Amino acid sequence: MGFGVFIHRSDSIYDDSPAEQYQFPSQYLGRVEACIGDWIIYYEPSKVAKTRGYFAIARVQQVIPDPGAPGMYLALIEPGSYLDFVNPVAFKGVDGPVERGVLNEQGRISGRAQSAVRRISPHDFNRIFELGFAEGAPLLPRVDTDVRLSQLSEREQAPFILEQQRDRVSLTVSRVLRDRVFRRIVLRAYDERCAITGLKLINGMGRAEVAAAHIRPVEANGPDIVSNGIALSGTAHWMFDRGLISLSDDLEILISRQTNDPEGIRSVINKTGHALEPERPSDRPHPHFLKWHREHCFKQ
Repeated sequence: MGFGVFIHRSDSIYDDSPAEQYQFPSQYLGRVEACIGDWIIYYEPSKVAKTRGYFAIARVQQVIPDPGAPGMYLALIEPGSYLDFVNPVAFKGVDGPVERGVLNEQGRISGRAQSAVRRISPHDFNRIFELGFAEGAPLLPRVDTDVRLSQLSEREQAPFILEQQRDRVSLTVSRVLRDRVFRRIVLRAYDERCAITGLKLINGMGRAEVAAAHIRPVEANGPDIVSNGIALSGTAHWMFDRGLISLSDDLEILISRQTNDPEGIRSVINKTGHALEPERPSDRPHPHFLKWHREHCFKQ
């Protein structure tokens, strides 16, 4: 096992869904297999407009041949392990690349930095990880070196284990803290504005009166990824969760025929009749999750 970096582009030609699977050609098979059972960092290259740099972590569960694409493979991501960074990390920091392993003996960036899949040292992984969660890092330190799953709360995730020098530190990402990260990244994507009503209300304490709603709920194996989230005010959130409203793939707001007050609902949605979109295309609600909501939650 070992840490890795997987390059992912929002406009990728590969069949990638970062919280679920990563498609890659056979030339990277050995490198990806070396990451099975361990954590990887997703990286968006600088050539992508408004690049996020290093933007998330996930754990590789297994690798299988892609049944729909001969010569291609899929790295399947452990359900619930994907987590966006609170702060996307730029490739270069004040002292040069944050991933020191891409430097050659002369201290220059080598061709290794262009590799779509590459190993990363525990020191580099730890550095990027800490920068990604510099504000309210979702970590729960444990002093013992061998934490069994039975010792964890049912609402906590399996331990994240990082070896640095001789010390082994075991960390877990709790559901409560995972929700805090999810709220922060979703509200940031929507500028703290309700996607249904268009309202941006800030209370007297400076807190946005809007929630980060999962499109496919966590209880139904919905991932904590921004494209499975949408910013909703209280009433809109209630209607969305109970299937009185939903969204088409082009974000048209759909109103259930079973509602007792369709005109009342139309009066509170924004005038365009479509949900507001995040600025970044990759943050937009993914059709995969919208379809799930229409089929399993929306009352036709």
